[in-house]
Amino acid sequence: MKIDVFQDTVCPWCRIGKQHLFQALETWNEEPVEIHWRAFLLDPTTPLEGRPYSDLAKKFGSEERVQQMQDRICEAGEACGLDFAFEHVQNMPNTRLSHQLILATPPELQTQMTDAVTAAHFEEGKDIGNLEVLLDIAVSFGLDRDEMREKVQSSAVRQAVEQDLTFAQEAGISGVPLFIFNDKYALSGAQPVEVFVQALQQIHAEGANA
Repeated sequence: MKIDVFQDTVCPWCRIGKQHLFQALETWNEEPVEIHWRAFLLDPTTPLEGRPYSDLAKKFGSEERVQQMQDRICEAGEACGLDFAFEHVQNMPNTRLSHQLILATPPELQTQMTDAVTAAHFEEGKDIGNLEVLLDIAVSFGLDRDEMREKVQSSAVRQAVEQDLTFAQEAGISGVPLFIFNDKYALSGAQPVEVFVQALQQIHAEGANA
């Protein structure tokens, strides 16, 4: 089974949705699953240097509203084993480079790289829009810094990210996370584990009966 995961590395619900999916996969092993990480930008207008995280209050109306949202995210994260330390997050980065890093990473490490990048942002408050910060993460996986710098900035990887963004726009994808199963079935949002299990079972059964 193929699962395309459209996500942004600064999207907390993408992180939670991914956790729910993998918790579902731990209980479901009817067939091999191949995960493809696909790029999406929650805010394509974010400048290269990012924006102050405090700007969220302007976007959502008040600091109180932002705090309520963060509390809900922290509660959902705690329920599935994820930490969110918003007190450390000072910057809302442009995430293009983080998507390029994930796609430049060897396929067998892309899921772990996605986890590491989102943890760096949400738990440590690191600027994942900064290439050197991203290369530090790559080195922690034993990858060569100079080789990864070249790959991340290559035209092939940049084009791959642009292809994801173009596909999302043309397909009318307006929010993430979005999970597409076998290029046919879509599940939107950070659904509960049991919803993912049900989807996996149904899609597998339909495939077996086709």
